[in-house]
Amino acid sequence: MRLFLLFLLLIPAVAFSQQYRKVVPKRGDVISTLLVRHGLNPRLYERDFVALNKPLLGPRNSLRAGKSYRLPRRKPAAPKAVAGKGATPNTAAAKASNKKHSGQTALLFGKYGRPSASGQSLRGAVYYLMSGHGGPDPGAVGQYGANKLAEDEYAYDVTLRLARVLMEHGATVHMIVQDPNDGIRDEGVLPMDSDELTHPNLTIPLGHVARLRQYVNAINRLHGRYGRKTYQRMITIHIDSRSAGMTTDVFFYHHENSAVGLRLAKNIHQTFSSRYKRYQPNRPYVGTVSPRTSLYVVRNSYAPTVFIELGNIRNSNDQRRFVLSQNRQALANWICEGAIKDYRAR
Repeated sequence: MRLFLLFLLLIPAVAFSQQYRKVVPKRGDVISTLLVRHGLNPRLYERDFVALNKPLLGPRNSLRAGKSYRLPRRKPAAPKAVAGKGATPNTAAAKASNKKHSGQTALLFGKYGRPSASGQSLRGAVYYLMSGHGGPDPGAVGQYGANKLAEDEYAYDVTLRLARVLMEHGATVHMIVQDPNDGIRDEGVLPMDSDELTHPNLTIPLGHVARLRQYVNAINRLHGRYGRKTYQRMITIHIDSRSAGMTTDVFFYHHENSAVGLRLAKNIHQTFSSRYKRYQPNRPYVGTVSPRTSLYVVRNSYAPTVFIELGNIRNSNDQRRFVLSQNRQALANWICEGAIKDYRAR
């Protein structure tokens, strides 16, 4: 009888241990990269992971070296959307992709929530938005008092804001760099982290060329899902690093052989020129539009591309352009205005 009772007592423990797979993080891992490596989407499973492993986690839910962590069990897959009758292969794939990705993108905005398409001025337009750097590479870093400002954090925040306003005007938006837990933020100093992913949920590699290739591959795979006549554009947003005493304006680069890329750059540039005249009449705007085909993403993206440099992260005057959330929103709004102008002129 004693052996029988012991056996019964062991059953729940054994069954419980079989429910979760244990893994040991690699050096430099955060929860999101650990989940991605094992095929789990951080947006769906990070909260479950923290609940399962809370006693083993360090400050701010950091992973501890040498510890063994339990992975959450996979959730049932959602039913797949079925294309309607009569749809062409490209159209059906694009519709399914739009529906799926719109839901994913909406989760990225944090407290701002899902944008509603209150306007239709960009209906039919498809945008691929990519913020500079991310993951293990913070990009340019500037000193702001006792704090450091990282290019990837501010470029990402402006890119998210741009995505939201484009969607409000009816556009389809694909975010190429995504952070699983940083939505649109209104703080002045945005904390640095390294948990950004490449669409759909790929760990960003450390190597510079490998990282850019991963970004471009994501864009080009999505690009192929739409018909040839679909208006598709890629906008990538960066922040420069120059001498701390050098103030710079917003600059635009395009492929030298892309007439439509040049037109988009000019339309956004003209919007910035007019806005500077209105809001800063005593300060001339000296940002320019120029070809720069040496840039990897400009050269290799199937979608016509505009590469935007927002300013110098090391300059105290330019830093005000980034640390004030209303200025980040203004940058996004002006880029969107230029995009609308370009789409109307197509």
